[in-house]
Amino acid sequence: MSSEIMLPAGFRAAGICCGIKPSGRPDLALFASDTAAVAAGVFTTNRVCGAPVTISRSRVPSRTARAIIINSGNSNAATGTPGLADARAMTAETAALLGCDEHDVLVCSTGVIGVPLPMARLRQGIPAAADALGASSVHLQQAATAMMTTDTFHKTASREIRNSAGIVRVSGAAKGAAMIAPNMATMLGVILTDACLTPEEADLMLRRGVDRSFNCVSVDGHMSTSDTVLLLANGASGVTLNEAENARLAEAIREVCEELATSIIRDAEGADHFITVDVAGFETRQQAERIAREICESALVKTAVTGADPNWGRIVSAAGYAGVDFEPEHLSLRINGTEVYRSGTPAEFDAADLSRRMRDNRDVHFELTLAGGPCSGSQSARFWTSDLTAEYVRLNSEYTT
Repeated sequence: MSSEIMLPAGFRAAGICCGIKPSGRPDLALFASDTAAVAAGVFTTNRVCGAPVTISRSRVPSRTARAIIINSGNSNAATGTPGLADARAMTAETAALLGCDEHDVLVCSTGVIGVPLPMARLRQGIPAAADALGASSVHLQQAATAMMTTDTFHKTASREIRNSAGIVRVSGAAKGAAMIAPNMATMLGVILTDACLTPEEADLMLRRGVDRSFNCVSVDGHMSTSDTVLLLANGASGVTLNEAENARLAEAIREVCEELATSIIRDAEGADHFITVDVAGFETRQQAERIAREICESALVKTAVTGADPNWGRIVSAAGYAGVDFEPEHLSLRINGTEVYRSGTPAEFDAADLSRRMRDNRDVHFELTLAGGPCSGSQSARFWTSDLTAEYVRLNSEYTT
């Protein structure tokens, strides 16, 4: 969220108002590379996907990408053939201004479903966004702000890798606050790096980063139509990374993805608590993920946290219906470091004190551990979620009205 987060070399960004949102807030973002960039993308698995998802998915991986154009306030989803034409038109308008082929421009949209895009406003807004492009931290912040819908703050993150030849930077921006579910999490994300990558390397690094970040957050279990994370790598740093530094680059991409993903949870609509769920001691990561996901998406678990109720029974029962064949007598649970369930048996603890600590702290931590029996092993998973408040219900009940 720092205003000092810089763009990688050779990238520019802009965020402007073009009149899509009735509020008059910024609603059009543009990210551009001065030279051809390798591109990779990960998209929603929802069969009802937005037109921009269909267009961008068909254009990655790529070696010649130049830009990403993003509008907020309208998702251009469930809009049929006209929606596809509008998404293509957004890329064509952008490409003409940047002097590239329209297939070298990727597109995202986010907002209300089922409403045609106001193309007349976009045709005026896209040139204004191109004119506003700049390479400062302020330009990145403006672009991140223009991506927002119900977000309460813009979300940016950055990491650097330094060697004797110079600096390689990874920077990103994301939006999201509700309709958040794993596989992949409901949001838009842009990751930019001035490292030199092949399309295969970019695709692998992005997928690994998303799998351990955006695929591990859940607010409400509702997968949207527009989920997209795009990576552009333009090589403008001119820095050659050795094998160890290339592994550090992959980790930097994952860290940027994680910071953006957890920022989405911290901004979850109406939320009072940020919940980290660690599940450990299972034979496979997939087993640990299934359990963590069920806990994160349980309305009863989330409302218990809202009420600062250390109701551990809701947590272990959610683990029990996740479809993993463990034996409860080997399962233990800690809440904010306090053991509440030990080897399948209730543990003695001061419920009033634990409730007070849950109420007084925004962060809540569940640690569920299996230590023996079927499905036990050394694999773990970490997920993040928020609590479920009356304010969340109010905000989502009034979203289109």
